[in-house]
Amino acid sequence: MSRPAAAAAAASDAAAAAAAAPGAPSDDGQWIFTLAELSQTPSAVDGMPVERERENRGKGVHFISQVGIMLKLPQLTLSTAAVFLQRFFMRHSMVDKAGRAGFHYYAIGATALFLATKVEEHSRKLKELIIACCRVAQKNANLVVDEQSKEYWRWRDTILHHEDLLLEAICFDLTYDPPYTIFFDFLTRLGAQHDRRLRDTAWTFLNDSSLTMLCLLAPSRTLAAAAVYCAARHHGVVFADRDGRAWWDQLAIALPDIRRACNYMASVYEHHPLRASEPMYTSTPEDGDPSVAKTRAPPPLRPSPTPSLPFDHDDDRVPAPAPARARSPSKRPRDRHAAETSARSPTADPPDDGGRKRPKVGHPPSSHGSSALGQQPTATATAALASSGARTNGAPDLADGHELSEEGEVEA
Repeated sequence: MSRPAAAAAAASDAAAAAAAAPGAPSDDGQWIFTLAELSQTPSAVDGMPVERERENRGKGVHFISQVGIMLKLPQLTLSTAAVFLQRFFMRHSMVDKAGRAGFHYYAIGATALFLATKVEEHSRKLKELIIACCRVAQKNANLVVDEQSKEYWRWRDTILHHEDLLLEAICFDLTYDPPYTIFFDFLTRLGAQHDRRLRDTAWTFLNDSSLTMLCLLAPSRTLAAAAVYCAARHHGVVFADRDGRAWWDQLAIALPDIRRACNYMASVYEHHPLRASEPMYTSTPEDGDPSVAKTRAPPPLRPSPTPSLPFDHDDDRVPAPAPARARSPSKRPRDRHAAETSARSPTADPPDDGGRKRPKVGHPPSSHGSSALGQQPTATATAALASSGARTNGAPDLADGHELSEEGEVEA
């Protein structure tokens, strides 16, 4: 075998061995792993239970958060330090072995925070960092730490010693885009940047995800999209399609990846020691139908066709509505109480020779269409009603200057 062929074979064997080694990254990225790979970390290979390792990782990230709050560091710096800690323990173990001591998560957490302050350009003095670490580790916020004490120098030597090991473990890969800035950019593109409830819920999702190993399962863009998806599901917010594309397609994120991240966080919440007795979260099928996703606004309804009219289809004319008929005064119900009251009234006009009261122009009789004695209205009364505005079918219209004769005819 020639030297080039031997070198190629050796390189392929080395690559296969590296891929088979515990904690080796998968093919989709240097720091993106599968669930099976996360269960074969160096600590798990050395005998530590998986749940115990996840708990220790969470304690290390919580330690970073407490020290960062005491130093008034931004959340972006704390997120970067948490990612550095998670990546470090994909290369090294927490378990003590013969001839090799394990790494404590507090020591790696302090070192990761010290490195993150320099990477994100939010530097703090090493003295301030050491004092904050001493106070958080001993759970005494008012602890006085002397610079000449053994505790101070122990933390100083630990941070400076582990800094080189941390840089070597993460392969000097200091480039990391925190999902916080990406998530706010997503909200702006979706037009929901002013929704405070949605923004706060998504921010909380990202804070909780930093305590887990989710940053090793998905890139930052997927985490940001999962935060938006989780917050939208929680508050019932939907996002409209644009040019026929769903909001996750607009952000160039696969919906199964978003649901996978949300389901991982739901399982973490369900297995929390302080969780409720009943399940609070429902997992979403990763291969579900995207067209019925609850965060996607339904398409606008099409206008329904105009119902057919009840006439011949060959005739395109629209029938005019029938004119409203005026109600005849003779068909109106009689008001017996009004008639009896008018008959007993002493101020009523005496009847004329024909037994009927002659109405005056402009003063019609009762609006109920009956005379004072409850008799049927005559032609004279009908004409008087017409003059007052209550026209009947066929009744003449009285104008100014017209009078009525006794026979009910209109005279000029």
